[in-house]
Amino acid sequence: MIEGQAKGGRAAKLRYGMIGGGPGAFIGDVHRKAIAMDGGAELVCGVFSQRYENTLAAGESLGLPRERLYRTFDEMVRAESKRPDRPDFISVVTPNSSHFPAAKLALEHGFSVLCEKPLATRASDASELACLVRETGLLFGVAYAYSGYPMVKHLRDLVAAGDIGEVRFVNGEYPQEWLMSKLEDTGQKQAAWRTDPKLAGASNCVGDIGSHIEFMAAYLTGLEIESLCARLDRFGAGRPLDDNATVMVNYKGGASGVYWSSQVAAGHDNALRLRVYGTKGAIEWSQETPNTARLSLPDRPTMTLSRGRDPMSPRAQSLSRLPSGHPEGYFESFANIYSTFIAALAKKLRGQPLAPADLDFPGVDNGLRGVRFIEACVASSAKGAVWVPMG
Repeated sequence: MIEGQAKGGRAAKLRYGMIGGGPGAFIGDVHRKAIAMDGGAELVCGVFSQRYENTLAAGESLGLPRERLYRTFDEMVRAESKRPDRPDFISVVTPNSSHFPAAKLALEHGFSVLCEKPLATRASDASELACLVRETGLLFGVAYAYSGYPMVKHLRDLVAAGDIGEVRFVNGEYPQEWLMSKLEDTGQKQAAWRTDPKLAGASNCVGDIGSHIEFMAAYLTGLEIESLCARLDRFGAGRPLDDNATVMVNYKGGASGVYWSSQVAAGHDNALRLRVYGTKGAIEWSQETPNTARLSLPDRPTMTLSRGRDPMSPRAQSLSRLPSGHPEGYFESFANIYSTFIAALAKKLRGQPLAPADLDFPGVDNGLRGVRFIEACVASSAKGAVWVPMG
């Protein structure tokens, strides 16, 4: 818990534990660096791998005492819950299949949680987590990190203010090329678990990157999907899960959209892009050039908005860290998710009420909706790419 105030009036750091993120795990190190960027919390315990020797090696490199390194997340959560210096929250950065059991156990023992996406491999499990969060009153965040970019915040506020009018159509794409070859057959860890149904769940491509499109479209526009029609492809010979997906969506209220995600698209690294078309104009944003965006209004030249140079909405400006011309990227976006979550948790632990702006991070209901989206895509494709309702 919070231990008063540090010298100079600065609040003391929160403490956190981590499940996952050991040797060979890309995303765990991103989480740790993002948390460290603003100094709001420090890592105090962990179980970083299914192999205890790997956890010990990772813990030693991170400066953690051996007695706070554990063999399983069950052992860690139960032991740490009894300590007077217990963590204030748990970060879950494992492969998909263990998100639900790890997060559930943490909630049951009184820990707030920030979990990687997708929230679970089944909607029923994600729904159980959402119920637990409501019952316990604990904070829960989901790592849809791209919503942490200041320009994304600004565009969301433009849409909400009606600057592009009523939204008619949303186009989202997320192409990558990294699985064009059977990388999973080489022993590459990231490819191996993402293409394994036992670890990834019912979908690879939609679950891994298509879910980002779903969240970002909803975050930017506030629209809810009513129904969808999905085709999930398996271009890698013998792959049990999808590596390419095309999804048509109908939103409540009459707007429509098309989402395309692919891990077999030559020439693309991590090319998440959103285009939103309204009755008065359009916006466009790309993750690979996150500091700028396009705003198109009729009878005017298309404008390039620049983070750091151009005025932005107050929320977006508050998360902009560097002057114009100094690019902010993925780590800063992740850090903005964590800084918001940590600040909200610190206020909650002090007994202070939380305002809506304090909760501007992806929450458990966003995670639940994402899992329902994945399940609906899998169900639609399995039936021959038919329209199905969004659960």
